[in-house]
Amino acid sequence: MPEPITYLEAIKQGMWEEMERDESVFILGEDVGVYGGAFRVTEGMLERFGEMRVIDTPISESLIVGAASGAALMGMKPIAEMQFIDFISCAFDQITNFAATCFYRCGEPLPIVIRGPAGGGTHGGPFHSKNVESIFFNTPGLKIVQPATVYDAKGLMKSAIRDPNPVIYLEHKLLYRRIKDTIPEDDFTVPIGEARIARGGRDISVITYGAMVWSALEAAEKLSKEDGIELEVVDLRSILPYDKDMILDSVKRTNRAIILHEATLTGGPGGEFASFIAENGFDYLDAPVVRVAAPDTPVPYSPPLENFFLPNAERLIKAVRKLAEY
Repeated sequence: MPEPITYLEAIKQGMWEEMERDESVFILGEDVGVYGGAFRVTEGMLERFGEMRVIDTPISESLIVGAASGAALMGMKPIAEMQFIDFISCAFDQITNFAATCFYRCGEPLPIVIRGPAGGGTHGGPFHSKNVESIFFNTPGLKIVQPATVYDAKGLMKSAIRDPNPVIYLEHKLLYRRIKDTIPEDDFTVPIGEARIARGGRDISVITYGAMVWSALEAAEKLSKEDGIELEVVDLRSILPYDKDMILDSVKRTNRAIILHEATLTGGPGGEFASFIAENGFDYLDAPVVRVAAPDTPVPYSPPLENFFLPNAERLIKAVRKLAEY
């Protein structure tokens, strides 16, 4: 039996194996080489693959994505690391106006992966804790994924690298070393755009992704024991495109839906998911679609304030009990 590995190690394995498999795959970013990455995701890669394939860059996210885009047009498959995903905003123009539209404009694929640590819970403050999926959610031509499990972390990384067009790969840093699992030693991928049922249930569907999957599972266990309410937890895995069929199938079974995400409420992906359910699954609903998300403020630095800010199992439980009584 293989040994359990961390979420972080699964991401690293996915990149490492794709670099072994395909010489056109390379990594670039701040401190990815000599230092091994801020979170040690790329540790040992410089020694294995050399400085032409593991490239330390200046502190310039626009440069990183611009160089990656040019390399992709020349047949390479770059993996561009954002040291913290918050700084992806510095490359907004390159991502939204060039990379995302490249295939539409000129018929040329642009196979780049833009990856980095996202999310709160580590007391990183407003510049190191963002969830940026909402910012790019309205950009045709992009794909956005966020794995919640060790298996998906590796499988989605491989799929992202093999995809012919830009993929934003979000890694919730709270999961880096907090979850472990055994995964197959054979090559495998997780298709982009396919959700999974993390926990079956009959009463309320909780549609979520990333670290919030674990909060939903924690809430589901408590509600099952204390209230007899059985949540069905849908782990989207892919935020864009998202699995519309699985969302609808789940709502058909439970007749109630809660959207749970760590991104702030207003303009968050939950609004799109809720609208989709209302437009396409209204006949199956016995109650309004509810959103549980972070409030519309920057992520606080203070640990007590951050704990108040972040959605968690208790907040979800409160929303579930209210919705169950509707």
